[in-house]
Amino acid sequence: MIQQKASTPVSIEDEARAAEILGRVRRMEVRTNRLVDDSLAGRYASVFKGRGMDFDRVRNYVPGDDVRTIDWNVTARTGDPHVKLFTEERELTILLMIDISASSDFGSVVDSKRELAAEAAGVLAASAIRNRDKVGLILFSDEVELYIPPGKGRMHIMRLIREALFFQPRKNGTDISLALDFANQVIHRKSVIFLVSDFCLGAPFDQNLDKLRNKLQVTNRRHDVIAVSVTDPREETLPDVGRICIEDAETGQVVEINTSNAKIREAFEKQSRQRRERTTAKIRSLGIDLLEFINGEKWMPALVSFFKAVGNVLVDDLNHVRKIFYSWFLFRPFVMDRAVDFSCWKSISSSDC
Repeated sequence: MIQQKASTPVSIEDEARAAEILGRVRRMEVRTNRLVDDSLAGRYASVFKGRGMDFDRVRNYVPGDDVRTIDWNVTARTGDPHVKLFTEERELTILLMIDISASSDFGSVVDSKRELAAEAAGVLAASAIRNRDKVGLILFSDEVELYIPPGKGRMHIMRLIREALFFQPRKNGTDISLALDFANQVIHRKSVIFLVSDFCLGAPFDQNLDKLRNKLQVTNRRHDVIAVSVTDPREETLPDVGRICIEDAETGQVVEINTSNAKIREAFEKQSRQRRERTTAKIRSLGIDLLEFINGEKWMPALVSFFKAVGNVLVDDLNHVRKIFYSWFLFRPFVMDRAVDFSCWKSISSSDC
């Protein structure tokens, strides 16, 4: 059964452990607030502002209107430029989906992948709260372990960080597709979903990858999905230490291998790299942004660069639309006199026009 409202219990008898948890959550809150400076908060606002918009009506274009809101169909039908009017939702919903399967506990440096995921989620949550948006949380393994509905406020963020760090999952495996199905059931309004996982899909890999692609495609139609890959540099390499037993943290399967065999090490690294590259390519083929955080390396620059890159894309899109709009006015008599199909003017670079 999915836990929704009750917080993760902390043993009263183990006061030292409770104090450690509280202290770490507070330290992470301080660190998160330090990371979320005005620059990051501003970039967050510029990227996500206006994503929660509902169509209202159309009216004639007037100087000063955003040319990106032009309704090309109505403009072509009437011969006069029209724009779409939208009503902006007062707040945006951010949903953090974090993979807490057994593989997330691995870490070859000071922190585990799960701790890195929790800190990144805390930064995103703090950015959202600063912009008066709601933030919800889904923790999942091969089942949905915990769901916290979207909310606001400092205490809400503290709880999200705490659960992301210390919630004890019942299962070890990973089923991202099941978690996406659950998200689509509980989040009805268009939202921004940050899917944080190591994307270790397990066997059968090809089948699981196709399943993930299909579920991501459906979810990305309803919401804005942003994937965050959290990896550790030691996961895809084997040390040369002779014969060792390797255990799959999620399935419990144990395999003995001779790591002194260079061919075995190379085959392991090649397969790991190919699987990650295929997963990355499949996600990006859907038009989903993918951030890659590596445990032990600075990840904040990657997040800031992502917001900056998305902002630049929005500017490029605006400039492209402006060119189309100005072309409409320049060639308007030609278009209207000859009843040319206006759809060709939607792409100023189209060779068919």
